[in-house]
Amino acid sequence: MGEWMGIHYRSGIPVRLEIRHGRVERIEELPGVDRGELPWIAPGLVDLQVNGYGGHDLNALPLDESRVIGVTRCLWREGVTTYFPTIITNHEEAIESALRMICDVCSRYEEIGRCIAGIHLEGPFISPEEGPRGAHPREYVREPDWELFQRWQEAAGGRIRILTLSPEWPGVTEFIRRCTENGVIVSIGHTAATCEQIRAAVRAGARMSTHLGNGAHLMLPRHPNYLWEQLAQDELWSCMIADGFHLPESVLKVIMRVKGEKALLVSDAVTFGGLKPGEYTSHIGGKVVLTPEGKLHLAGNPNLLAGSAQPLKRGIEHLVKTSLCPLSEAWNMASLRPARLADLPNKDALVKGAPADFVLFHWGKKGIQIRETVKHGECVFRSH
Repeated sequence: MGEWMGIHYRSGIPVRLEIRHGRVERIEELPGVDRGELPWIAPGLVDLQVNGYGGHDLNALPLDESRVIGVTRCLWREGVTTYFPTIITNHEEAIESALRMICDVCSRYEEIGRCIAGIHLEGPFISPEEGPRGAHPREYVREPDWELFQRWQEAAGGRIRILTLSPEWPGVTEFIRRCTENGVIVSIGHTAATCEQIRAAVRAGARMSTHLGNGAHLMLPRHPNYLWEQLAQDELWSCMIADGFHLPESVLKVIMRVKGEKALLVSDAVTFGGLKPGEYTSHIGGKVVLTPEGKLHLAGNPNLLAGSAQPLKRGIEHLVKTSLCPLSEAWNMASLRPARLADLPNKDALVKGAPADFVLFHWGKKGIQIRETVKHGECVFRSH
């Protein structure tokens, strides 16, 4: 039995949580208790897209168990209790090896396996065009191949739960249909697809947009285009990188208003997240610079981003500080909503019987300061 107290992130009322066997046994409101120095209490964050963090790169070869464990433990410090390690476009054997390693770590380390809800395979079935392809290496981009995907899924122990692809390839609708029938969330991203190709993908079962507004041509027709079409598809959940650098506030506002409960936050964090400002070398983009403000850009061009170096909580902070939404809604966009999309056990939180995955934090001038991260009823991180 464990017990925690905090201010409920939605009601603002102090509550006491009693935890037994990894689940919420009882939640009691304490309206008469002085809030004083009590921390806020909220569901653990769920990040659908993590490429690396804290100097641990999930896409540098060969992937070893120390990096998978390292990313997980670094994310605990940021309030993340569930995440999807993201493997990007590479040669066949490299992808297979990385998937096998993540599967092995999940099988051998229970505390890590509990936090990895699945694997996000981002590519290689994406657009080969400059712009939409982003930083993915052109030589490994290819059309969807069901037999190859099955081989990767076997290496992953069935853990590939999200697949980002572009529906611009011939025969892709049947591929999407097969993925959907096998429990894989197909997400549209890094695409130059036509509007009809996007509509066909949705009819076949595609359910998500990967970092909508990024991974696109610098110039697009005013309409129609693949961004408008994804916004217009009610079935698609839209992921946003709200770190203050990837999308302007106007775009964030439009996505949130159009998508409502299907607007999500992701970090898309890379290995440099959580590191000190300075110049680093990326195995994908060469020399990169991490500024004191948290922007990661190519050393030769400050206008070209080199990925996101911010944790998921940064998106929450940005939405609240820019008055785009209240704290409770921003927090849900980074916790309950992605859990509901992926149909995870923690899609309901801070209620009797729910998994005991939650975070205690302080909110002030420095933003969100994580005090404790609790996973399955056990404290996996506590600040000093």
